[in-house]
Amino acid sequence: MDLESGPAPRAKAWLAVARSVGTSCVMLARRRVHLPKGNVGRVLRFADGSTSRVYRETAVDQQPGEPCVLVVAFTLRLVRGRAHRFFEAESLLNTPLFVGFPGFVSKLWCAHDTFGAYRGLYEWDGAGPARKYAAALWRVLELVSVPGSISYKVLPGLRRDELLANPALIESPSHPDHAWWRLVGQG
Repeated sequence: MDLESGPAPRAKAWLAVARSVGTSCVMLARRRVHLPKGNVGRVLRFADGSTSRVYRETAVDQQPGEPCVLVVAFTLRLVRGRAHRFFEAESLLNTPLFVGFPGFVSKLWCAHDTFGAYRGLYEWDGAGPARKYAAALWRVLELVSVPGSISYKVLPGLRRDELLANPALIESPSHPDHAWWRLVGQG
């Protein structure tokens, strides 16, 4: 898989995750975290030929000043068959690991695709904060993912819902058709 950049240093990443958990607890207590249903069940198609079903959406009370889409992909180790459904249910417990990061706006949780990879399709406020989050998340994902399967791509200047409505917004000669992160449609 393509790779935007690598992981953050371990100590820095785990400190950022710990801060997110603390901030998330406050946000959850203030009911600033929501689970909209509008995109759940939507099937997304990507340029690598894979499709993935959205099984959950998480959003906070924030509008991006500098919109950015972040796409993260990884393949879980040792998760096969019915264990995928268990992971989808259990993953709700992972919410505090990310909603408290600065700039988080929303996430579409995408089930394992036709190649076995999970994706998160996020909207973020700012490309810098999105990259910092993805680099920290890497350290969490490496505990449960197949080595070499973690990737992320930051797409500055895009709103997630605009991209869902018009995937051609990211089509250009500089983006090869085999790009795992490039949304090409729904269906």
